[in-house]
Amino acid sequence: MLLKNNIPLTYIFGKIKKELIFVVAYSIGIVVLYQNFHVTRITIPVAVPALLGTIISLLLAFRSNQAYDRWWEARILWGAIVNDSRSLSRQILYFVENPYDQEEVEIFKSRFVKRQIAWCYALSQSLRNHRADKGLERYLTKEEMQFIKNKNVLVALLELHAIDLKKALNEGWINKYQQIEIDKTLNALCNHMGGCERIKNTVFPVTYSKYINMSIHLFIILLPFGLIEYFGYVEIPVVIAIAAFFLLVEKMAVHLQDPFENKPTDTPTTTICRVIERDLCQMLDDNKLYEDRPQTEMAPVGSYYIL
Repeated sequence: MLLKNNIPLTYIFGKIKKELIFVVAYSIGIVVLYQNFHVTRITIPVAVPALLGTIISLLLAFRSNQAYDRWWEARILWGAIVNDSRSLSRQILYFVENPYDQEEVEIFKSRFVKRQIAWCYALSQSLRNHRADKGLERYLTKEEMQFIKNKNVLVALLELHAIDLKKALNEGWINKYQQIEIDKTLNALCNHMGGCERIKNTVFPVTYSKYINMSIHLFIILLPFGLIEYFGYVEIPVVIAIAAFFLLVEKMAVHLQDPFENKPTDTPTTTICRVIERDLCQMLDDNKLYEDRPQTEMAPVGSYYIL
C-alpha cells in the first residue's frame, strides 16, 4: 500500500511509459504525413472511434469494478482476521483458568497468543510468495518451530492451536462450552485463510484482459484519423490525453485485481499484522515484544514502501 498521500505524476505515468512513447510517436507521425503528403490524407468519421471508445469505457468500468471487488474482499478478510485474532486472544486469556498452577496457565496463555501473532505474519508472507516461517522464531518455541518444519506452516500452527485447546479441555482449564466457542473462532480464522488463498490462486481471465487491451490499442490507432481533420497539430496532445486516460484505467484494474503480489497497491497485510501484534501484546501486557520488532518488513518501491 502506498504510504504517501501525494503521488507524483512520474510514478503514475511511469506505469504506462512505453505505451505513451508509442502514442506520442504515432500521433506525431500521422500529423506530419497528413500535413505534408496529400496522398496520405486519410480520415474517418469521428463517430467511429467515439463509438469504439464508448464500448471500451463500459468494458473498463466493468473490469475496474471486478478488480476493486477482489481488492476489497481481500481487505474485508484481513479486517475479519484482525477481529477474530483479538477475540481468540481474549477468549484464551479470560476463559483458561487453573487456580492450582497459575504459572503453568500463564505460560500456556502467552504461548497461545504469541502463536496467533505468528500465524498472522505467516499468512501475510505466504500470500506474497515469501517463506511463511521467516521471523517466526520471535513468537514460537523451539518445539513449535520444529513441529512446523517442512509442513504447511499455516495449517501446522492451527493444528498446534487445536492441540493446546484439547489439552486445556482435558486438564479442566476450560469447560466444553468454552472449548466450542474458541473452536468456532479457530474455524473462522481458517475460513479467512481459505478466502485469501482463493483470491491469490484464482487468476483473472487472461482472455478478457487481452481483448480489452487489443480494443484500446485499436481505438488509439483509429483516434488520430478521426480528429486530425478538426484539430490539425492540436490533435497530438488530444490523442495523448485520451489514450493516457484509457491506459491508466486499464493499468489500475490490472494492479487492483491481484491484492497479494507485493505491489504498492496491495492490501497492506504487514501493517495489519503489526496492528494485531500491538493489540495482542497489549492484552498480554508484553509491549516489549512489539516495540523490539526490527523494521525489516518494508520493501522500497521508488520513493514508496510496501507494507
